[in-house]
This record gives sequence, C-alpha cells and structure tokens, in this order.
Amino acid sequence: MADNKTQKDKRDRNKVSGSENYEIQYFKDKLGVSSQAVTGAIRATGSNDRKVLEEYLRKRR
Repeated sequence: MADNKTQKDKRDRNKVSGSENYEIQYFKDKLGVSSQAVTGAIRATGSNDRKVLEEYLRKRR
C-alpha cells in the first residue's frame, strides 16, 4: 500500500517502505548501514517489517 502522509495513525510505523526514500534514509541512519543494505534486507527477508529488518541487519554486521 502506498504511504499516505495525511493519515496520522500507526498503520505504517512498523513497516519500512522500499519505495519511499525518506523511510530508507531514516532506517539506514538509525542502524548505521547503507541504503543498499536496507533495500537488500527487504529483498532478502521478503518482509518490510521494521523488527525483522533490524534483526537481519544487526546479524549481518
């Protein structure tokens, strides 16, 4: 689902959209990894759940 910036609820807070640059930027800065690592983690895990991606990227360090 596309990210609707006008809706202020918890719908997207636990997801990282691979098509939204600002979400990738925030996530990469938070974990100290590259943008490519974030998009690669989304592809490798098949998930865009924030916790799954954090766990995957921390194991890969």
